Amino acid sequence: MQADQIQGVPLLAPPGRLDFLDRQTVLLPAPITPLEAWNRIRSRPLPLLGLAFRIRDAVSARFGVRRIGGLGKAPSDSVRAGQRLDFFLVEHTAPNLLVLAERDRHLDVMTCISTHGAELAITSSVVTHNRFGRTYMLVVGPAHRLIVRAMLRRLMRG
Repeated sequence: MQADQIQGVPLLAPPGRLDFLDRQTVLLPAPITPLEAWNRIRSRPLPLLGLAFRIRDAVSARFGVRRIGGLGKAPSDSVRAGQRLDFFLVEHTAPNLLVLAERDRHLDVMTCISTHGAELAITSSVVTHNRFGRTYMLVVGPAHRLIVRAMLRRLMRG
């Protein structure tokens, strides 16, 4: 794992070199593992998330970005580094940490789901590589914050 971290969670680069950083936490009614959190998020997707992924794919494909298709619904019983969870590559897994990444010529994204007791955090960091990556994040960055906030609220409610 890399040395660039925030509260023990890895980042793509030191915070001052990131083009986007978002960390949101929630206190859940009971502890769950990061993989359980991922499975719950996938099992009940936000109503407009599928549409957002389809729009993202249609626009981004024109710039040579691989289509991601959104989140699947089938739960994963276990996961290890090198496997894929939907469009993310699993870079690291531990009982309290799941590190997911997607890298292309426009930007690198790392999303970490971490737990400490009943506290769950989702930390995302992005490094952009060109104008398209920066423009993409102008739109996706604010939307990402809202989407994660809504997902965490759903997890709180069970």
